Amino acid sequence: MNATFTTPPRPVDVTALFPRLAPLARTATRLHPRPGAPTVHDSSVGGPLLWPADEPWPYCDEPHDRHATRVVHSPDDIRLLRRVRAAAAERLRLDPEAPQRTPEEQATWERIGVGRPWFDGPIPLLPVAQLYACDVPFPRPADADLLQVLWCPFDHAERLHPRTALFWRSSATVTDVLDAPPEPPVVQDGSYLPEPCLFSPEQVTDFPHPGELDEELRAQLEDAGRWGTIDPARYGMDDLGELYLGSLSTAPGWKTGGWSSWGDIDPVDRPCPECGTEAVPLLTIASSEWDGIGASWIAEEEPANPAPPPLGARDGNFTLIDIVGGYHLQLHACPADPSHPHIELVQ
Repeated sequence: MNATFTTPPRPVDVTALFPRLAPLARTATRLHPRPGAPTVHDSSVGGPLLWPADEPWPYCDEPHDRHATRVVHSPDDIRLLRRVRAAAAERLRLDPEAPQRTPEEQATWERIGVGRPWFDGPIPLLPVAQLYACDVPFPRPADADLLQVLWCPFDHAERLHPRTALFWRSSATVTDVLDAPPEPPVVQDGSYLPEPCLFSPEQVTDFPHPGELDEELRAQLEDAGRWGTIDPARYGMDDLGELYLGSLSTAPGWKTGGWSSWGDIDPVDRPCPECGTEAVPLLTIASSEWDGIGASWIAEEEPANPAPPPLGARDGNFTLIDIVGGYHLQLHACPADPSHPHIELVQ
């Protein structure tokens, strides 16, 4: 596990103002991914997996839309560009008059910018996350203590985000680990290549998005008289609805459990594709740890005036994953049997 990170107390005790919210509280686990060097025995993003040596590595053999991607790069090309970008940012931090790029860096950018030839064959899936139940609570089959999430690093015709695959395991049964899993020869872009991170799990309380509340409770939240003297401007919010949505309902960033987040679409039912049971949030793969109305969730340990973040991370996005230009990919699992097919939701 990584260093400890702590979410500040919520600006308002929302259940004291609205007691009907109290029974709707759910526990979520914020994961706080930060750069590290995970091993197969760690819960991580983009780290090596405890993958059995005798089990075939999964591939994506669905068609990939070559017209949606102008240039493709190898994973190693993207890793090199990230190191170059980080070195340039640090140089400019120390000396604002320093060159934006050295001749060597410029040559690297020009060489890699040309891209790689398109690849039409099956694509090895990329490791996205590995969760051990001893580190992070999450819905799981009774015989599993390990969840591994992989994806294809390309958009597909039916979805504008990576296609994910879940693998449930009993870690004790994996005695011979695959040393060198295959990597995709090319990826769509760096947005789908996770930077290795370790987790710092922290349990917080989630409340539903306003769209998941009944009409009476929504009306209460919209009644300024019920909020007393609370001024949303004090917390950088434009109104009380924004205060509830941004600081009091669903925690942002990478997390397990809790409530679903909703953005551009209204909440929809999420029945399990196999048995029809309403699916519950399993894992949120986030493009940022906070946003414009979620600054109150920034961990207390984050420096007030940080140096340029490693490898160009923004808004605490140390994994460097970017879903559809800043959205989040939420995976939902069947609570009756998490091994049933999962649901992907982009918000």
